[in-house]
Amino acid sequence: MAAPPASADAPRPAPPPLAAGDGPDRPEGKTETTCEDRSNAESLDRLLPPVGAGRSPRKRTTSQCKSEPPLLRTSKRTIYTAGRPPWYNEHGTQSKEAFAIGLGGGSASGKTTVARMIIEALDVPWVVLLSMDSFYKVLTRQQQEQAAHNNFNFDHPDAFDFDLIISTLKKLKQGKSVKVPIYDFTTHSRKKDWKTLYGANVIIFEGIMAFADKTLLELLDMKIFVDTDSDIRLVRRLRRDISERGRDIEGVIKQYNKFVKPAFDQYIQPTMRVADIVVPRGSGNTVAIDLIVQHVHSQLEERELSVRAALASAHQCHPLPRTLSVLKSTPQVRGMHTIIRDRETSRDEFIFYSKRLMRLLIEHALSFLPFQDCVVQTPQGQDYAGKCYAGKQITGVSILRAGETMEPALRAVCKDVRIGTILIQTNQQTGEPELHYLRLPKDISDDHVILMDCTVSTGAAAMMAVRVLLDHDVPEDKIFLLSLLMAEMGVHSVAYAFPRVRIITTAVDKRVNDLFRIIPGIGPAFSPRELR
Repeated sequence: MAAPPASADAPRPAPPPLAAGDGPDRPEGKTETTCEDRSNAESLDRLLPPVGAGRSPRKRTTSQCKSEPPLLRTSKRTIYTAGRPPWYNEHGTQSKEAFAIGLGGGSASGKTTVARMIIEALDVPWVVLLSMDSFYKVLTRQQQEQAAHNNFNFDHPDAFDFDLIISTLKKLKQGKSVKVPIYDFTTHSRKKDWKTLYGANVIIFEGIMAFADKTLLELLDMKIFVDTDSDIRLVRRLRRDISERGRDIEGVIKQYNKFVKPAFDQYIQPTMRVADIVVPRGSGNTVAIDLIVQHVHSQLEERELSVRAALASAHQCHPLPRTLSVLKSTPQVRGMHTIIRDRETSRDEFIFYSKRLMRLLIEHALSFLPFQDCVVQTPQGQDYAGKCYAGKQITGVSILRAGETMEPALRAVCKDVRIGTILIQTNQQTGEPELHYLRLPKDISDDHVILMDCTVSTGAAAMMAVRVLLDHDVPEDKIFLLSLLMAEMGVHSVAYAFPRVRIITTAVDKRVNDLFRIIPGIGPAFSPRELR
């Protein structure tokens, strides 16, 4: 598995592992906690069965999909929850859908704990854990007042936005980006900020009403019902609401009898019959979890795809595409290439002449932007028939890390240009590109985008970056891929998958070796990262 990216946005320490129970399914108002209430909560702890050493109670006031950074840490490994491995084939189209697991069960049955145990046992780096808690409907003022007095039924199917759940899950299965709401349980409302997620190898969707909608059921490849004794679920709710929400026992039991128990009997327990697997005792049933993991592994094996290998064997012996533009090989350009390719070149010379080439490349790329006729008046009062940019704005997007070396050249020739970043790293075990992080302007779909990477060999990372831009509604013909050096294979791969993307470089080399490095390439004494 690729190591976590080391950057200014490096992952902060993750919270401790979560305990059994499914968190704040029911948002309630808080009251002052008394010593007697705390004593009651401590007494309830002794009634709960053990769920594993080191697990502490889950405490959160917002829905689970809010996670910065997009990482899930377990006792064994780090799992990326907002990135994406390759989701396309050599044609740039969807390969196979992600494997979607549904986890249903009553409130405080331990669904989230089971989900995390599955994730840890799967040993796959890319998993999305999607909580139904994120999809509560926005309450009216009257409904918020009812919720504040424990009189709103959060355990009814009508409390959830199933249309948004279904559309979100569909996009995740297709590898597309989605915006997931962040629900604030203290105010019973959605926050202004939404979480951006991509699909992954495995999607786990958990919630009390996970199996309550027919269309939603059809999207789930595997359905698991977590069956926990009602007494234990009640004790967990009592413990959670008293210790974490400051409520008294009488209020918790009143709400349980009025809403939670009737909803379980009417809407949740009947869905057990549609489940593929029922897990009695929840997280304590390790045998059932092992069987689930084995089945998921067999499904993932059928979905394996080697993107780089597919690209290496495709589009050979084809003429270079018309969408490619190579900087004219003048003696000056040829001379600078000689310097940066020479293994004996010093670091300072390598940086200086590479940056000169990058600036020429940026200037050349700007000539392909749309311009329109315009007339201005000179200081002498005369009209001048000129040209002006016919777009809204130009945004540069760096494919980190090497792509950021081209940012200074872009800023030097484009005033007030906006910069976005996409972090794509190669998995050292599989050799495949993987999306780890992205930061793009919100209205990037209106811009012409200059996508920058220092070198492009197979084109796998560039294709992934283009796919990300398309997912953010950037028109294909408004994307310009710029690279200091490209291999023919990379040119063909990008052009075949995205025939309307303009490809611009200073030189194209013929071959790629077994390690997917360009031959003859840039001298091995320095890498493009040396330019930073």
